[in-house]
Amino acid sequence: MSEGRARPLVAYTLRRLLGAVALLFVLSVVVFSLIYWAPGDIARNLLGNRQVTPESLAAVRRQYHLDQPFVVQYAGWLRAALHGDFGRSIRTGEPVGGLIRDRIGVTAAICGLAFVLSVVGGVAAGIACAVRRGSWLDRILVSGSVLGVSAPAFAVGLLLLYVFAVWLGWFPFYGTGDGLLDGLWHLALPALTLAIGLAAFVVKLTRAAVARELDADYVVFARSRGLGRGAVLRIVLRNAAVPIVTSLGLLLAYLFGGTVLVEVTFALPGAGALMQDAVEFKDFPVVQALTLAVGLIVTLSAVVVDVVYLLVDPRLRGRVSHR
Repeated sequence: MSEGRARPLVAYTLRRLLGAVALLFVLSVVVFSLIYWAPGDIARNLLGNRQVTPESLAAVRRQYHLDQPFVVQYAGWLRAALHGDFGRSIRTGEPVGGLIRDRIGVTAAICGLAFVLSVVGGVAAGIACAVRRGSWLDRILVSGSVLGVSAPAFAVGLLLLYVFAVWLGWFPFYGTGDGLLDGLWHLALPALTLAIGLAAFVVKLTRAAVARELDADYVVFARSRGLGRGAVLRIVLRNAAVPIVTSLGLLLAYLFGGTVLVEVTFALPGAGALMQDAVEFKDFPVVQALTLAVGLIVTLSAVVVDVVYLLVDPRLRGRVSHR
């Protein structure tokens, strides 16, 4: 790509990144507001079963700055967060950054494995369905994708646990394993649980995109000109890649949302389980940091998808360059 064509793309990417920063700021305000006005008293949770007196409540509120107004609390949190300090967990007293770093690796591994499995299997199955529309293979895969989209993740996880861990004994019940291969073996079932629902969506999306291109006029023209089936299919896949790539990046939000139930089902010490514990205890520093982390991943994924969208479709690059 020449320098003249790359400049509008760089400017567009910078605009999207600035928009992402603004979105994260709004998200932080919304999450902080929801936690601030949520029912319950954090100070009483911290004191637990001990005798609660007005003096002890006031001391705890001063220690955690809970006696300050909303704007002051948020401004203090934001100032510290910009310096990489997300405070300490109210439940454990440990630094929030350390808690997330200890847990995020498990969640990232599960989501990464699930994403690869769903994309490889879902795209291949969707192409096969579109090419062989109306066949027994198409009907079986489409029916399976409907079941995969409808099935709750925790139900799929329990079924896989019973079949492959209890009945067949091929996989372990819980844990993350030691080393790379053992870790992949332990995380295979959780990743497959997430991948089933995601792959079902990818099958339907890919089938629709490829089928739409196969029915286009240029395919008839290409075949009439004597192009082989493989050459025509390559053209079709290149044009169908635009909606597929766009949707795959946005599916990361589903992955990070579904991993909470999967980690609880398989007793995995990931960020999803940490989020559940933090919400139950109203541990707002952990909730705030995890929410922003997920928001950052989803937002950056959307920016990457938009840039890839421009690289794949030259028509959009022309529209951006004229803005």
